[in-house]
Amino acid sequence: MNLIGNLIWLVFGGFWSALGYLFGGFVLCLTIVGLPWGLQCFKLAAVVLWPFGKKIVPKASSTGCLSLFANIVWLLCGGLYTAFVHLVFAAILFITIIGIPFARQHVKLMELSFMPFSRDVIW
Repeated sequence: MNLIGNLIWLVFGGFWSALGYLFGGFVLCLTIVGLPWGLQCFKLAAVVLWPFGKKIVPKASSTGCLSLFANIVWLLCGGLYTAFVHLVFAAILFITIIGIPFARQHVKLMELSFMPFSRDVIW
């Protein structure tokens, strides 16, 4: 069932969304300062490309204030916008019955795109 959901997701926007995250990751990795945020974009791109069957969990080992600082910078530089976009798509998809599984994936992506430094992806 996950394979069918992932293929439908891929055809209807998942591929282009993942390309956007990959492009953002490459741009951020061009600078040494943006490297941690670029790596998080790559993590988001992997989840956006194939979201069904993945689980988002809080990190077992926290890096303390560095993780908090990185999440705050992430939020201020686009994380709030990205999480809001996933929330809007989830709300639109929840209206239809057939879109509910895809809306659930957007809620999962919203959680990851809101605070990526304090979340892990279980494959």
